[in-house]
Amino acid sequence: MEVIRADKQIRASKRQLLVSLLVVLFASIIASSIQNSGGRVHVQDIKIPTHNGQWVVADLYRPRTATSDNPAPLVVIIPGFQRSKEALSNVAIELSRRGVVAILIDPYAQGFSSASMSRIAATTEGYGMFAIVDYAAGTPNLNYIDKTRIGATGHSAGGNAAIRGASYFGKQAMETGEPSKLHSVFVSGYVLTLREDVLESVRSNVGVSYAFYDEGAYRNELKNGDMRYAPEALRAVNSGLAVTGESIDEVEIGRYYGNKDDRTLRVVHNEMILHPFQPYITEDMASQLEYFERVFDLETGLSLDDQVWYWKELLGLISLIAALVAVIPMGRLLLEIPYFKVLVHALPPALPKPRGKGKAIFWSMFAIGALIACFTYIPMAELSQKLFVAASTRQQTWFFPQRMNNAVMLWAVLNGSVGYLMFWLSYHFFGKKNGVTPQVWGAGSSLSELLRTFFLAFSLFVFFFLLLFTVYYFLHVDYRFLFMGVRTFQPPLLILLAMYVPFFFIFLLSNSLRINGAMRFEGEAEWKSMLLGGIANSLGLMLIVVVQYLTFTLTGTVYWTDGWLYVNLLFAVVPMMFVLPYFNRYFFRMTGRIYLGPMTTGLIFIMILISNTVIYLPL
Repeated sequence: MEVIRADKQIRASKRQLLVSLLVVLFASIIASSIQNSGGRVHVQDIKIPTHNGQWVVADLYRPRTATSDNPAPLVVIIPGFQRSKEALSNVAIELSRRGVVAILIDPYAQGFSSASMSRIAATTEGYGMFAIVDYAAGTPNLNYIDKTRIGATGHSAGGNAAIRGASYFGKQAMETGEPSKLHSVFVSGYVLTLREDVLESVRSNVGVSYAFYDEGAYRNELKNGDMRYAPEALRAVNSGLAVTGESIDEVEIGRYYGNKDDRTLRVVHNEMILHPFQPYITEDMASQLEYFERVFDLETGLSLDDQVWYWKELLGLISLIAALVAVIPMGRLLLEIPYFKVLVHALPPALPKPRGKGKAIFWSMFAIGALIACFTYIPMAELSQKLFVAASTRQQTWFFPQRMNNAVMLWAVLNGSVGYLMFWLSYHFFGKKNGVTPQVWGAGSSLSELLRTFFLAFSLFVFFFLLLFTVYYFLHVDYRFLFMGVRTFQPPLLILLAMYVPFFFIFLLSNSLRINGAMRFEGEAEWKSMLLGGIANSLGLMLIVVVQYLTFTLTGTVYWTDGWLYVNLLFAVVPMMFVLPYFNRYFFRMTGRIYLGPMTTGLIFIMILISNTVIYLPL
């Protein structure tokens, strides 16, 4: 009977793996077709050396209609802080569908581009955009672009880079008497540098788009995101009207001021959305498309509402889910290999369902854990700035060079340690007096088994990312939904993986122990148990988001101001935290031990984290 059951499980695992792989394949093929507009746009990687030994990696979107006989406008697209080039592929897709050549860059210190010698790279180098514009304007290689129609657009810190570029090339133009190399720029999600000292040298058309509910609006002069009366928006518009001696004291949202031909055109948009979601709404996309169609005199034949980018985002989400699901049946199949089969143990008995005092203790620990997770996150973020000074001040370093992940790491170490303490206290003062024994935890192992478990986890890590690299190599897409994504990585990140994983493992193992040794009860459906585990693991961080945005709703200012970027990071971290217990439970059921889950998720999820954030590695 056991042999028959095992054979059925193997066949089921093979089917699940095949279905998952087919979903990844077909979703990626369709996503790639959307990205290249059904073959009408050629998409390729490019790498351009820049000054000081730096380099910029980018995706080049070239419409087939762009030729030396029919040169097309060029727009350089600059993602913001914490974002790689894939995060704004939606802008490149829609511009290239309309005949515009797009160069979508990895900003300095993000993605595959090098770090910068400058600690304020967005301001002084446009995150690498300045070098790209210089190259495009001067090289004969890009003979299919119209060098008189070069533009730039970016969101958040990328928007700062765009307006800084307009100022930088404007100063050049004033010195040479030639038109600015940047014909037009579109500044999304950033108004702090719409100042007189920056705008006075701008010799480009300027479009501005700012979220009405931008969390960073407390830094604006009027402390809100209403662009009708914002001094920043008024200065932007009046900088264009100055040549005629006109000025305004209220901005009409969506109205075009000035003249595109003498590069004084100005427009301001003010979408009713939060900062991180601004680039991912059709309204904002339509604003950008209308702007570039107008300044470049484009007749595209497509309406502003004719957008397809969101289908690629949906397909990226499907690929991401399917690829993660594929890890489970692959794990089952690898456990059939004799070397790994010794890791399979009988599943320990579940705990008696808590009642009375036990139930009160369980829910008390549940609540205390969530509150500790909530109240320690921002303090750990602040502590990380003191412990990891180089990364926090944007200096190149090999010592924990990821500013944002350092905060998450410290939080994970603290909360993982607290988790062990709460688990032990619960067992010592209640569990062992009520029939709970260490055998039900699935924690017993040997050094040999732990080594084999690690090799199995590493095999699953290789499988997951080998599939991703294969998809990216042939189709040039990764697994991505909005600003959450799984991307390919550079070999140096393997060094960082070895650096960060041991500290995150403290939290991950603690989670596996609690999920499988303290939250698995007799007679309880597995889906309920895993759902409860997912909520327990992510509730504290979700509370931070709730507090932040409830305060924002009631007062117009976020609760955590200086740390608002750390809170925004949680939009990507919380989903990971929610699904971790599912992996820990599935692998626990396969092996009867708590170790395979945290080892596997430690390698896969931490690589996802470190390949999607700012990293100040030395050149």
